[in-house]
Amino acid sequence: MIKIKLFFLVILMTCFTSISIGQCAMCKAVVEANVASGDTKAAGLNDGILFLMSMPYIAVFLFALFFYLQKRKMQTT
Repeated sequence: MIKIKLFFLVILMTCFTSISIGQCAMCKAVVEANVASGDTKAAGLNDGILFLMSMPYIAVFLFALFFYLQKRKMQTT
């Protein structure tokens, strides 16, 4: 039961991490200067950073899911 709670806690933390701003200090400075000059590339840059940041989490989640399904399948047979 504890493992299931821990699993859901990790999933929730991963979901809420993507809400936060995903820019480093240098990227943020460049984007702020870009927005101050009237350009709209800031939203696209932030979305791209969040997209790239989410890929390892998705890969680990899929690996864990397949591992769990294989273990469960072996235990039932």
